[in-house]
Amino acid sequence: MNDAASTTVAALQVRVYYEDTDAAGIVYYANYFRFLERGRTEFLREMGHDQNVLMKEGIAFAVRAASADFLKAARLDDLLTVETGIAGLGRAQLTFVQRIRRDHELLLDAKIRIACIDPAAGRPIRMPRILHEQLSALPGLSQ
Repeated sequence: MNDAASTTVAALQVRVYYEDTDAAGIVYYANYFRFLERGRTEFLREMGHDQNVLMKEGIAFAVRAASADFLKAARLDDLLTVETGIAGLGRAQLTFVQRIRRDHELLLDAKIRIACIDPAAGRPIRMPRILHEQLSALPGLSQ
């Protein structure tokens, strides 16, 4: 992850299927963002936060900004690892740093800023105190 302060907290394995690729058998660029979304979802799940439960409590997360460096192509049937860590934390937003690797080869390096929102109103809200405290305790986090 391009931010030296970040720490990998979760790793998710993803297989590249035919539906993920273009006619040449290379992962279509937008599908990397789907893999990253899965990584963030599993990161929250590993911390004990199911997004369905959060939604019922009036809490959702929306991408506010995203940047990605596509370094090498993933191909049909590759087994990828999506690494997810945290680079920054505010009361209503969170910056994830994520990498996608094939074995030890770095394919994608990304930074995704997420806003905590009220899904009904579509407006920013403070994230739940318990989640904020858990994230604050992660090593290497800048606030």
